Order: sequence, then C-alpha cells, then structure tokens
Amino acid sequence: MQTTLRTPVTFTGTGLHSGRAVRMTVAPASANYGIWFRRTDVASSKDNLIPATWDRVEISPLCTLLVNDAGVTVSTVEHVMAALTGCGIHNAMIEIDGGEVPILDGSSVTFTQSFLNAGVQTLGAPLQAIRILKNVEVKVDGATASLSPSDALEIDFSIDFADGAIGRQRKHLNLRNGTFVRELSDSRTFCRQSDVDAMRSNGLALGGTLTNAVVVDGDAVLSPGGFRHADEAVRHKMLDALGDLSLAGHPILGRYTGVRAGHAMTNRLLRALFADPSAFEVVTCTPEMASGLPGAGVEVLDLPQAC
Repeated sequence: MQTTLRTPVTFTGTGLHSGRAVRMTVAPASANYGIWFRRTDVASSKDNLIPATWDRVEISPLCTLLVNDAGVTVSTVEHVMAALTGCGIHNAMIEIDGGEVPILDGSSVTFTQSFLNAGVQTLGAPLQAIRILKNVEVKVDGATASLSPSDALEIDFSIDFADGAIGRQRKHLNLRNGTFVRELSDSRTFCRQSDVDAMRSNGLALGGTLTNAVVVDGDAVLSPGGFRHADEAVRHKMLDALGDLSLAGHPILGRYTGVRAGHAMTNRLLRALFADPSAFEVVTCTPEMASGLPGAGVEVLDLPQAC
C-alpha cells in the first residue's frame, strides 16, 4: 500500500551551492499525490508548485535541479528524495522558502532520522512499481548507466578517481527493506579541493564546508574525522543514484549499474527508459513485492549507530 508521513517535519540549514539560509517542511499528502515541492517564497500559487519527476529535471552536472513550466526551480533535491524512498514514503508535500534544499551534513541521515521519528502512515491505496523488462543503457564520455531486470531494486556502482584518498571503489547492494538506512543514509557528498576552488570562483559551493562535505586533496582527507566508511565515496554515489531514480514516480524493480555516472547520466537513463515502452511495465505491487521494496519494515533502530 502507499504511504505518507504521519506528521510534518521541518529542516533548517544552508544551500550547498547558493550559501543561502533555507527552511523546508516535509508534510503528509494523500494517496496518489506523489512528491511535490512548493516554493513558499514565490507569490503565485500557479507558479510555485514543482513536481518531483524525471521530466522536470534540467540537466546539471553538480546536483539535481527541477523546474516547472513557469521557470521556477528547486535544486539539490537528491538527498531528501533518497531519504523519502529509503524510508518507503510515496506521497509528500515539501514546502521550501528558497531555491535549494538544505545540505545539512551532506548526507541523507538527518532527513532519514526525522522521517522515521515522525512515523510512516499507510494509506488506503495500492502501490504501483515500475518493473524493468529489458536492458536500457546510456553512455557519455566513458561513463555509463543502465537498468536491467531484477525482482528488487539493486544498485551496483563503480568510481575511479586519481586522488589516492578515493581511488577505485565498487559496491553492490540490494536496497530491500532497511538497506538504504543502514548502509547508505549517512554517506556524505565528497569533492576534491581543486573542484571546490573552481566552483567557488564560479559562484558555486558557497555553502560548502569541511563538515557538510568530505573534501580530499590527493591522498589527504581534509575534513575532520575523515571518512565515515572506507568506501563512503561510492556509497554516496549510490545514495545520489537512489534519489535520482526516485524521480521515476514509482519504485523501480530493476538493477541500476553506474560506472562513473552522475546526476545527468541517471536522468538520461530515465529518459531513455520511458522513451521505450517495451523496456518496462507498471505493475500493482503484491504484498510480497511490497515487502522487498526500500523502506519496507524499516525502523529507527536501523539507523547508523552514530545517529
């Protein structure tokens, strides 16, 4: 069955790229509503609603940015979207008083913990999922992203960085039940010091700090405390991929494979998927299917122990 939050949850923080203070409330919504953002700082009620769907993504290399027909945008949505999917929440209204979701600690763990503390409410409507029927793949400049058939959502991700602090990493997970909460939710965004310098010279990453991102320089990790996991970098890429796949509009039953892929690649993959009706089908979840989806049966105790 479909779900939503039991009670609203409010977050305050700073936008990673804008550096601006922002307040965001994630509120319950009715069955079949989906996930929508509402820009409370935009006066017109006709222009301030933005659906969290793949076809509203404006390609951006640094984050996932959504735009509506009026040109109103909201960016860096991937971490809160990953948390909603990882907690098994299908319907919500997200009210935000600015154009960028707060970065918080650079992961999804604060969103996840708050959602689980608020509680998940079951709604009286069946849940649909997107079942992948055949392989779909996109390639750009040596990076690839693909979806292939599977009975559950799996993510297999590989990265390769020249910086010794990251290097080559690969991880594969079946995202059933509380896997996202336990294995991915606390993994933070990461970047190289040279990238930070370049972004700031272009007016980006103005809200970035050594505590809301893991910054590396060659073999050195500059952020206090270092990595939370030896493979935190690839785990965060998996978190991002889950958030971007959440824009499909329904849970996905399939295996996502990413090789050096990013936000733009995952969105290109969704566009390729939906351009080929023979590659997928929308199915009504049986209780057995629903029990294996991300977030099914997840509890606060599944959170990483540091929370």
